[in-house]
Amino acid sequence: MKINGNTIKPGMVLQHEGGLWVVTKTNHVKPGKGGAFAQVEAKNLETGSKLNERFRSDDKVERVTLEQKDYSYLFDNGDSLVFMDDASYEQIELQKDWVGEDRIPYLQDGMKVVIESHEGRPIGLSLPDQVVLEIAETEPTVKGQTASSSYKPATASNGIRIMIPPYMSAGEKVVVDTATGEYVRRAD
Repeated sequence: MKINGNTIKPGMVLQHEGGLWVVTKTNHVKPGKGGAFAQVEAKNLETGSKLNERFRSDDKVERVTLEQKDYSYLFDNGDSLVFMDDASYEQIELQKDWVGEDRIPYLQDGMKVVIESHEGRPIGLSLPDQVVLEIAETEPTVKGQTASSSYKPATASNGIRIMIPPYMSAGEKVVVDTATGEYVRRAD
């Protein structure tokens, strides 16, 4: 779908110069002399490179809509990870380096993820905002330390290092934010 350059907004995905770009920032400028334009910052969805481009109001840009589907994580297959489409039960394999080494430890059997694709090709993967992890090991609680607001280091069952409240011990379950890797609260 073609749109005018002055209607570009952050979050839109554009097809420009042979690549797919997600708009991160826009600034609409109306100079005293000449026509109005939009100063657009965008990030390439495949390579991660950045683009800083000016679009005049009469420029036409191709807007792309990404297809979002729910998938379940099945298993690790060496260099790739296997996911299953919840609707059609089709399986797809995604390379580990594409998913990202920092996100792989959060994947758990049967976890629901959203995979965005364009013309059948995966573009992005969204994890749930929070996951429940079990504390594998942590330092013992020091008497009198529980009243302070300091946190102590711990290792979760998936190998991720997190900071937890001092009163918690190994074997307890905690809720962790997948975007920041920080402790949120004790799991129910």
